[in-house]
Amino acid sequence: MAGKLIKILFIVPLAFLGMLLFAFIGGEIVLHLWNWLMPPLFSWHELTFWQALGLLALCRVLFGGFGWHRRRGFRFGTGMGGHFGRMSPEERDRFRQSVRDYCRQAVHDHLGGASPEPKPEEH
Repeated sequence: MAGKLIKILFIVPLAFLGMLLFAFIGGEIVLHLWNWLMPPLFSWHELTFWQALGLLALCRVLFGGFGWHRRRGFRFGTGMGGHFGRMSPEERDRFRQSVRDYCRQAVHDHLGGASPEPKPEEH
C-alpha cells in the first residue's frame, strides 16, 4: 500500500508537468509558425504566446484530438461497400437502375426539359 502511494505521489506531479510542457511546446510551435507565415503572407498581426495557446485549444475543439482516439463511423470509400455486399444481385440491379433513373431525371430537369442524348445501356 505504501509503495502505491509513493508511486502516485511521484506520477501525478510528473504527469502534470508533462502536460504543462506539452502545452508550452504546442503553443510555441503555433506561435512561431503563425508569426513566420501569416504576417508576411496576409498582413495579419503577430500572435502572443497566450493567443497561440488559445488558437491551439480552439483547433483541438473544432478538429478533434491529438491522435489519441480513433474515430469510428463513416469513412470515405467504404460507405456503400457493406450495403452492396448484403444485397442480392436482383436488389443491386434494381438499385443501380433507380440511381440511373434519378440521374437522368436530374439532368433532364437541369437542362430545362431538353432530353439528354441517351447512351446505349451496356450489359
